[in-house]
Amino acid sequence: MAALPNRIGTTRPRRIIVAIVAWFVGILFALPLLWMLSGSFRTAGDMFASVYPLSPAILVPQTFTLDNYTTLLAGPFGLSVFNSVFVTAVTVVVGLLLSAMAAFALAQMKFRGANVVFAVIVLSFLVPFDAIAVPLANVFRDWGLSNTYVGLILPGIANGFAIFVLRQFFLGVPGELAEAARMDGLSWWGIFWKIYLPLSRPALIGAGFTLFLFQWGAYLWPLLVGTSPSVMLGPIALANLATSQQVDFGAIFAGAVLLTIVPLVLLLVFQRQFTASLASTGSKG
Repeated sequence: MAALPNRIGTTRPRRIIVAIVAWFVGILFALPLLWMLSGSFRTAGDMFASVYPLSPAILVPQTFTLDNYTTLLAGPFGLSVFNSVFVTAVTVVVGLLLSAMAAFALAQMKFRGANVVFAVIVLSFLVPFDAIAVPLANVFRDWGLSNTYVGLILPGIANGFAIFVLRQFFLGVPGELAEAARMDGLSWWGIFWKIYLPLSRPALIGAGFTLFLFQWGAYLWPLLVGTSPSVMLGPIALANLATSQQVDFGAIFAGAVLLTIVPLVLLLVFQRQFTASLASTGSKG
């Protein structure tokens, strides 16, 4: 018992050191974001005034202005943000439904070749999408899906990692629930919709974030099949703000802030469920 106070006494300084290091690392990661946020409210002449020599004033605009945002949203960039929100929302909703149904079938409905199908799905998300984007874009052009919402959405709704996350969660649900429901006359669809889906909220949020980040931050695929102004997505419109004649850093920073706010807010709102979904993704099989 005499060693217990010493152990507590040595543990507390370690926690303090770890906390200090964590705060320091967090501040280092936050500094570029704070500089970007500050730059979005600066005038063109004030943009790089405090960069060299470097001073703390780099994070505080000398002249505060909203012109970067008003100019940006008055142009085609506002439509591109709407397109990104619409395409991503449809991708998440449809992708979650398809991924959840596939994961439920692989976890609970025993059929011949289920392990082979699951292995193919696992291998599919190990292949970088950029490696198949160009030939796939040629196929979509032949199908007449270029510069359409359907062409932008289709590749994002089938995500092997989302199916993997949901399958691992469904494997943790006691099989007795499904057996009892089957004895009561409930169909497989009823078991999935009324029992498994309501229990899988943390896993659905985790899989939804996977689909969201894949679609929201996509650049190569929208660049290949969605270059028309009517369907252009945010990342492409942001890149188009820099031309060979002019680079409007204020507008670029403002656009980057607008495209960062959406995933940041979602992560802050659902961070607890997202962490729980990662914890439930074990090695069951």
